[in-house]
Amino acid sequence: MRNFRNYDIWKDSMLLAKNVCQCTKTFPRYSAIINQIQRSAISIPSNIAEGSSRSSSTEFARYLEISMGSAFELETQIELSYYFQYLDEENYKKLISDIVSIEKRISTFIMQIRSK
Repeated sequence: MRNFRNYDIWKDSMLLAKNVCQCTKTFPRYSAIINQIQRSAISIPSNIAEGSSRSSSTEFARYLEISMGSAFELETQIELSYYFQYLDEENYKKLISDIVSIEKRISTFIMQIRSK
């Protein structure tokens, strides 16, 4: 069994989820996007963790793909939040940079898992 806590990608996606949820505290109180953003951010490390429990590399890779989908969804929601002026430029750029980094690393991880 794999220990998801040992994966840097899981640790970093946990930090990303924390930072994203922190930023949504400044959004308008009844903004419909808050729940959507938080769910996407939380889904990234959650799917990495769930996938690590699977017995086959194929199944693990599939959960990493789901995690990647959540990262793309989150990236779009952050873009919308900036467009709606819920995020300032500094937070927007930092979050997008962190998300893109996670996406690239998940992609690399998927390739590593599949090559085994």
